[in-house]
Amino acid sequence: MRTSLCDQLDIEFPIFAFTHCRDVVAAVSNAGGLGVLGAVGFTPEQLATELEWLDEHCHRPYGVDVVIPGKYEGMGELDPVKLEAELQTLVPEEHKDFARKLLSDHDVPELPADQIAPTLIGWTEATASPLIDEALRHDGVKLIANALGTPPPEVIERIHGAGRLVAALCGAPAQAMRHKNAGVDIIIAQGTEGGGHTGDVASLVLWPQVIDAVAPTPVLAAGGVGNGRQMAAALAMGAEGVWTGSLWLTVEEADIPPAQMQSYIDATSRDTVRSRSWTGKPCRMLRNDWTDAWENPENPQPLGMPLQFMVTGEAVARGHAYPEQAKDVNFNPVGQVVGQMNKVRRSRDVVLGMVEEYLEATGRLNELNERAGA
Repeated sequence: MRTSLCDQLDIEFPIFAFTHCRDVVAAVSNAGGLGVLGAVGFTPEQLATELEWLDEHCHRPYGVDVVIPGKYEGMGELDPVKLEAELQTLVPEEHKDFARKLLSDHDVPELPADQIAPTLIGWTEATASPLIDEALRHDGVKLIANALGTPPPEVIERIHGAGRLVAALCGAPAQAMRHKNAGVDIIIAQGTEGGGHTGDVASLVLWPQVIDAVAPTPVLAAGGVGNGRQMAAALAMGAEGVWTGSLWLTVEEADIPPAQMQSYIDATSRDTVRSRSWTGKPCRMLRNDWTDAWENPENPQPLGMPLQFMVTGEAVARGHAYPEQAKDVNFNPVGQVVGQMNKVRRSRDVVLGMVEEYLEATGRLNELNERAGA
């Protein structure tokens, strides 16, 4: 199962693991895959702390994921302070009041007076660029991925100038071609089954379309990959590896509150929904009272990115602080593969289990080919 990306990135298995938890990044990379740390939500100083820890505990290459959307409110302003001031004037008070009422109606306590809720985080070039600069200071970082849209030309040039690879997610062949034409090294084709920001085309339809459109640029298959059989299907279509995310929410190393982890373990594949209610762009997550409320046409409708998070940042912070109380209105991004995530395992066991399942699946295909030729 060794592909060209394994050689480029000096990894053993083409298993890429997106996660917001540094412990998972280290565990996956040390097991032979490539852990990728989601940097959204970190300040540059906080990211520096995380990456310094990884430099000490991760003995193999790893990556960092940022978010620079191809289109968002306030594009062009690269001063984070000015951008936030500009955007605050565009956020209606009724949206903020509605979000606070949802939390109050579910008895979610307010934050302590000394804790400030985030407003504008890394959903813009202005806020993502300092994160990229910090990531490039660490030798262990071999890949910078952008989760939304084609990275700006100057960002791609900066990453390439530091000798690192650039990856970008897409949900359509046209988006993939924009990535390729811009000089992106690895294209991640994510089907609608995937967790977080995702399009509306199914993985089995999307993957071969993107692979054919951008060849020979390597493609990672994402969206609904939770075991080695699904990985075998992706590689059989021509993918150079798999990009996984939801899978790492229920591992031992994940920094997930018990109530939130249990909600993932209890969920079925039918319990997710694509909603703009948290970030302003379609994002797959567990359906709950929060997502239902924002879908009601009688209530305020979600704003665009990054305005919606300027409404919901307080709710995210209160959900983290009081996960038990916020379980029905919490932000639980996850893909439809959640229906397979029914027990807690070590990250290393997940990686090696996927490899074993992959070998079993390809072995079965070899047996069928031998039988056909007999």
